[in-house]
Amino acid sequence: MLLKQLINYKKFMTENNNSQLRFAVLATDVLLFTVKEGELLVRLISVNRPPLFVDRVGLPGGLIKPEEIALEAAKRCLREKGGVLTDKVYLEQLYTFSGVERDPRGRVVSVAYLGCVAWDNLSVLEKENRDDCFWQSVNTCSGLAYDHDGILEVGRQRLMSKIKYTTIISKLLPDEFTLTEIKDLYELILGKIIDKRNFRKKVSLPGFLLSTGKKKVGQKSRPAELYKFPTEEVVEVNFMDSRKIS
Repeated sequence: MLLKQLINYKKFMTENNNSQLRFAVLATDVLLFTVKEGELLVRLISVNRPPLFVDRVGLPGGLIKPEEIALEAAKRCLREKGGVLTDKVYLEQLYTFSGVERDPRGRVVSVAYLGCVAWDNLSVLEKENRDDCFWQSVNTCSGLAYDHDGILEVGRQRLMSKIKYTTIISKLLPDEFTLTEIKDLYELILGKIIDKRNFRKKVSLPGFLLSTGKKKVGQKSRPAELYKFPTEEVVEVNFMDSRKIS
C-alpha cells in the first residue's frame, strides 16, 4: 500500500512539476509498555521487508487510512499487528517523528503514541509471545527497524517525566496494590532507589491514594494494606519533586 501511494505521489509530481505542493505519507507507531515481575517490557512485532529490512523487529504501526484519525489508526495497528486489544490500554500522543530519512521506502511522517497497560489486565493470548508479535525487555531493545530506537528512547523519557507529576503510573499497576509495589515500580522506571520514608510521606498526601480497607495475604511477609487510585483518569498531581525523591 505504501509503495502504491509513493508511486502515485511521484507520478503526480512528474505531471505537475511546476506545482509548489509536496506530500508526505502519514503513518502511526505505538510504543506500548507493561511491567512483568519487576521488568519493563515493550510490545514488538516482526519486520521483514526485503531488501530494506530482513528479519528485524519494530514497533506496531502502519499507515493512517483516509477515513481514520491518528488515534483510531494507532488502536487498529496495535490490535491487528501487535495482538493487543485497546479497551484496557491507556494511549496518549507521544510525538510526531518527521525525519526525512526515517523510512527508506519514501517520505513518511509518523504520529507516535505512548501506551501503558497493566500485566494483569492482559488476556492469556495478549501475554503470549508469538513469532509475529511479542514482549521484550526495554533493556535489550536495540537495532529496531526504521527510527524506532529513537521512538523508544523518547517514550522512556516521557514516561520517566510524567510519573513525577501525573498518575500515569496507575496504568501499569493492578487495580489494587501495596505501597511496596508502587514504590518498586517508581524505582524501576526512574532507575534509582527512593528513600522509603520520604516516599511514604508523598503517597500520604491528600487525594493521591485511597486505602481499600483490605490487605494482601499469601506472601512471606506480613499482610500489607492495599491501596488504589481515586480515579481511573490520568490526572496531574503535586507528588514528586525530582530533587527530593531520593
